[in-house]
Amino acid sequence: MRSEIVLVFFIHVCHTSIQKLKIGGVFDESDEHEELAFSYAVNMVNSLHPNANIKLVEKSRRVKLENTLEVSKAVCDLLDDGVVAIFGPSSQSSSPYVQSICDTKEIPHIETHWNTNQQRSLVNFYPNPYMLGVAFLELVRKWDWKMFTILYDDEISLMKVDRLLMADNEGYKIRVRQLEVDVSSRYRNVLNTIKRSGEKYFILVCSIEVLEEVLLQAQQVGIITDEYNYIITNPDMHTIDLGPYQYGGCNITGVRLMNPEHRNMIELAEKLQRMKMKMGLNLTYFDHFAAWKLTTKTALLVDAVSLFFETIRDFKLTKPFDVRNLGCDSTNNWEHGYSITNLLKTKSLDGLTGIVKFDYQGVRTEFNLEIIELAVGGLIKIGTWNVSHSVTIERFYSPIEIVQVDEGSLTNKSFVVITALTPPYGLLKETTTQLSGNDRFEGFGIDLIHELSLMLGFNYTFVIQEDGANGNFDRRTKQWNGMIREIIDGRADLAITDLTITSERENAVDFTMPFMNLGISILYRKPEPVAPSLFTFASPFSLQVWMLLGVAYFFVSISLFIIGRLCPSEWTNPYPCVEEPEFLINQFSLRNSLWFTIGSLMQQGTEIAPIGISTRMVAGIWWFFTLIMVSSYTANLAAFLTVETLVTSFKNIEELAEQTEIKYGAKKDGATSNFFRDSDIESYKVIGRYMYKHPTDMTADNDEGVRRVETENYAFLMESTTIEYIVERHCTLAQVGGLLDDKGYGIAMRKDSKYRNILSAAVLKLQETGKLTSLKIKWWKEKRGGGNCASRTAGGAATPLGLKNVEGVFFILTLGTILGFLGTFLELALHILRKTYKDTKRFKRDYMEELKFVFQFKKRMKPVMQIDSKNSNSSKHSSKKQSI
Repeated sequence: MRSEIVLVFFIHVCHTSIQKLKIGGVFDESDEHEELAFSYAVNMVNSLHPNANIKLVEKSRRVKLENTLEVSKAVCDLLDDGVVAIFGPSSQSSSPYVQSICDTKEIPHIETHWNTNQQRSLVNFYPNPYMLGVAFLELVRKWDWKMFTILYDDEISLMKVDRLLMADNEGYKIRVRQLEVDVSSRYRNVLNTIKRSGEKYFILVCSIEVLEEVLLQAQQVGIITDEYNYIITNPDMHTIDLGPYQYGGCNITGVRLMNPEHRNMIELAEKLQRMKMKMGLNLTYFDHFAAWKLTTKTALLVDAVSLFFETIRDFKLTKPFDVRNLGCDSTNNWEHGYSITNLLKTKSLDGLTGIVKFDYQGVRTEFNLEIIELAVGGLIKIGTWNVSHSVTIERFYSPIEIVQVDEGSLTNKSFVVITALTPPYGLLKETTTQLSGNDRFEGFGIDLIHELSLMLGFNYTFVIQEDGANGNFDRRTKQWNGMIREIIDGRADLAITDLTITSERENAVDFTMPFMNLGISILYRKPEPVAPSLFTFASPFSLQVWMLLGVAYFFVSISLFIIGRLCPSEWTNPYPCVEEPEFLINQFSLRNSLWFTIGSLMQQGTEIAPIGISTRMVAGIWWFFTLIMVSSYTANLAAFLTVETLVTSFKNIEELAEQTEIKYGAKKDGATSNFFRDSDIESYKVIGRYMYKHPTDMTADNDEGVRRVETENYAFLMESTTIEYIVERHCTLAQVGGLLDDKGYGIAMRKDSKYRNILSAAVLKLQETGKLTSLKIKWWKEKRGGGNCASRTAGGAATPLGLKNVEGVFFILTLGTILGFLGTFLELALHILRKTYKDTKRFKRDYMEELKFVFQFKKRMKPVMQIDSKNSNSSKHSSKKQSI
């Protein structure tokens, strides 16, 4: 029993002798993960050493590191709370202020970021910047680079590679370029300059945020291919997504202090994840590949806490000490601070970031670097570097050979696809939000590449041909320009737009089978309607038909007159009450015959009715004839009165070549102008010579041609598919004539490309499934104003006839009425002349009396004029009255 009491007492004494030591951390307020790692490291060392005579307690402050006053106040608060060491901050600007306070109070100061301004109290776990520069220089020598370009984001980054800058004294040609930010295009301007300069070897010195965006834009510009080589100095390269760049064949090399696949790193990531879940923090930072997201700063902080724990534990074993609160307002300092700092500098650790050793100044001079390279399978370790053995490479093969890929497959390959902003093949998206990468573009060509990538499994990045040139061969310089040049020089893998397949281009690059067939045609203003003529009503019949109709009228009328005289049935009794008349009469006189046929022709009828079989047969046949003729006339008249007659200045290319009033042209240095230049057809030669002699009639692009057609007397020669797109949106324009040739658009690639057949087969598959047809309907008739002109035409109401359409009928009516009046005056004159028997005076008097009677509208009875046959000069009016 007594022994048990002694044991309990001993355990109690041991526990009460454990000293709790506070350590302070100053972290960025926007980074919760660094504070979390600090807390984890403290808990870890306490749990790994449960029997130690000390226990660490973390005290942390999160502030704006750019605000030096706020940082200084946070450090003073921690000192006033009794901390024995300060960790952080990770800031080049505020770190000197913290060092100054720690020097004054003789408190150990521990940092985990790049810093060249070492003070007595500072121990920095980040590798020596100069030795890092040595490592990169030795890597340059290993790769046998004779000249290279350093790309940096700011002056502090450039200071990290000052050892590389001194290499120009060793015979290296070094070019330094700053990654200047442009408001609209970010880093694209400087990257385009690099692309044009022909530089192939680069050292990227920038923050991880800048690095991710620079790589993305470099791929879009077309400088992430197998011709380019990169060394990335940021040790956190593994934390960004490098998947889009691993299939392009580009040699991307980097370094790291830790291996994310190591068991300790995976365990650290899992524990940090559980801590975050307990605290209810956002888990997006740590996903399924959490270890790959851990930064070097996190691992360095864990190593720093671990080594400080061992140092403070060993120091306490040899020399017990007390801890006092050291406020910034007091003049006190900690007498053990420098001793602990000096002891820390002599310690070493095999931690998460490898071997940790310091020199007498507290600089980490001994460390190991893993050399990593981006391959098809991702980042792999290819070698190591340390102070003793320099660069050691463990593989002797190209990174693109690490994972064998079937050459006949495009799966997981990455292509730079160049296109032009030519509607509807390539367009910028109309959106109010800022887009980047491939998301900025849309169009027929964009969708086609997307469909091919889904079918074949390749990756792609679009870049824009700034000048919009498809590619033309200069026969004087023997050089290509435009997209064809980009393909030949290897700056792009594929080219897609309205790129015509020609024999000249086939000699320079390869094409897939055409994804669209077309031909050259003429864009011109729509034909203007012709004003209706005065005799539009006569248009349904030709002049020949009208003449035959007149002949038929007179022929049938005379035939009816003769047949009527021959037919006995047509001779009738004029007085039905007299059974035996002295004479018979015939109703088909010449005048009545003419009247009968014209009445039938006009479908009005007369009081004359045929009696005999023969006359009825002639009348029936005439009625059948007039039925057909009138029906045909009526049907055709409706079309002539309602349908506008259109007229154009020319109907085909031959008429365009013969005339001189209309100017015409094509896109300068395009496939269309080359077609007329090289054609053997005479009319096409005329077009070609005209365009050669009139360069001002050529256009820089299609948009200029369309504008000139709308505003000038100008015809534009271009591909029929583009004309189809334009006339759907410009309702005043139309295609004139048919196709002048037969050709196609294809996807261009490098000469003798092994991917040509597989891409052609995929294009054929899209044609067979109708996908290309649906894409054409989408971009020609639906998107960006498509179908606008068709909807206007389909939705229009019937147009009422105007006076111009029927004025000829009114003219004939007026003329007929006037002729009727003139005819009746003439008939009246002949009637009076016959009764007055050449008595001029009597004729005038009687004619005037007849005219006076005509205008006495109330009189309904007219006296009959009697003529004395014996005396021509005497005549009198009978007392008998004649009713009218």
